[in-house]
Amino acid sequence: MANGMIDHKAILASRLAAQLGRRSLLKGFGAAGLLAAGGGLLPGEAKAQQAGHLKIAALKHIDTLDPHFTFFLSAVQVINNIHNGLLKIVYNGETVTFEPDLAETWDLEDEVTHVFKLRPNVKFHDGTPCDAEAVKFSLMRVKTGTPASPHAWKLALLNEVEIVDPLTVKLHFEKPYAFLPVALNGSTGRAGTIVSPAAVEKYGADYGRNPVGTGPFKFVSWKENDAIELEANPDYFEPGLPKVEKVSFMFVDEASTAVAALVSGQIHGMNDCPMQLVQQVKNIPSVTLYGEIEGNYTYVGMNTRKAPFDDVNLRRAVAFAINRDTVIKQAYFGLAQEAYTPISPPMSGYFDPDIATSGRGHFFDLEKAKEFRAKAANQDPIEVTYLMTERNAIGTRVAQTVAPMLAEIGITVKLELIEPAAWVQRMKEGNFEMLDFDWVADLDPEETLYPEFRSDGSWNYWGWVSTKFDELCAQASVELDVEKRAAMYHEAEDLLMDEAPIAMMCHLPIYKVLSKKVEGFEYVPCDLMNLHTVSLA
Repeated sequence: MANGMIDHKAILASRLAAQLGRRSLLKGFGAAGLLAAGGGLLPGEAKAQQAGHLKIAALKHIDTLDPHFTFFLSAVQVINNIHNGLLKIVYNGETVTFEPDLAETWDLEDEVTHVFKLRPNVKFHDGTPCDAEAVKFSLMRVKTGTPASPHAWKLALLNEVEIVDPLTVKLHFEKPYAFLPVALNGSTGRAGTIVSPAAVEKYGADYGRNPVGTGPFKFVSWKENDAIELEANPDYFEPGLPKVEKVSFMFVDEASTAVAALVSGQIHGMNDCPMQLVQQVKNIPSVTLYGEIEGNYTYVGMNTRKAPFDDVNLRRAVAFAINRDTVIKQAYFGLAQEAYTPISPPMSGYFDPDIATSGRGHFFDLEKAKEFRAKAANQDPIEVTYLMTERNAIGTRVAQTVAPMLAEIGITVKLELIEPAAWVQRMKEGNFEMLDFDWVADLDPEETLYPEFRSDGSWNYWGWVSTKFDELCAQASVELDVEKRAAMYHEAEDLLMDEAPIAMMCHLPIYKVLSKKVEGFEYVPCDLMNLHTVSLA
């Protein structure tokens, strides 16, 4: 997203400080969206006339279509067309705002009590009402459900969901919550995505293959190695939308195959454009390439639970032995930006524009790497296994580029290639020594740092433990002053970088491609692909 991103936490802070009481946060959270928010379609209101079959090549792994359990933003690209959240992300080309979606209004009673009035007459695709009971069900499913949602941390400060009336919920928090607007959006937030209670009851653990939301498209089918099929929701609450009748996310293994199909007109777009194809795609006159550096970072992760990376000095040696410039050129085709710490450029107020000269974080310094290697407990040659997979277009390129660099500090790297599902499973189980990974679609430092690295975090695959880090992130989550909050996150980053369970790599541009026959696409950062506004020429 652009560096002009509105800091909604600062806006929230100003309103809390002013003690606005029950006054609606119209200016703070997107006045246009609040003023325009209406209910479901009223009797006699014109419905959209859908036409056309939109076909999108899905190049990235999709694990589940259950928003409360998905691990991948590639899944959210589909989920976001099936479901809605209390809030949604809106981008005007310069700034990101959080505006009402299923919520019609959002009020504050005090600094810890948020009141959401829901749109009337909205129904799930199974015909059941989307009401206060459904909102409470969804939020509590994330917070305390069984099995545990990996997004539960986003609602850790939520004490109670009070149903005021069928269309009003009151959320009581333990403390002021700076991350709230991000947590309650139905896209990257996921914790605020509202699902059909009846469908969850019906399908149980299989809900992820039978999702039922309120969104512009209904789920039809998921055929392995073929496609995920959606169809228009004729009762969608936004008048005139969606515009296409059907959407297919077609599983395509080879990006070059997708490009050829796009040029020939067999498909209309790609949910990802691998970096090695960016220049080629730019030269195709019949398509439009969307993308920029977003809130993300890539890194090499090390398993700190066992040898050899239970040795902090060996991890530090790895962190400074990697030449990021070479990695960017060879693995990322020169399109990425060097990352010194996890906080990324779009996070205005938190990202340090002078970080390259600050001495903070990780960067290439072979002499420093050798100094740390000399401090490691094991001074013998060390062999480690680097777990690889072809889970995206970068595939094994990072591993193959990094491996010879580690040989410079006495670490011999054995490359092990396995299929994506097994790779994910081994990472979750902690059955690895090192691998490279990426964290994408972040809007706020809290989601950049806390879920991945807190000591008991479900996504802390590296097994790193730091109570000080946990405390700093917890304090920052309830601090509404941006300058003070940034200082806390920078201190937390410094702890993380010093103990180096990961070695930072880079920040990535995220690309999508659409045929120029696709009209009305509204680009939103965070790797989203909202299709309700598009039509086919």
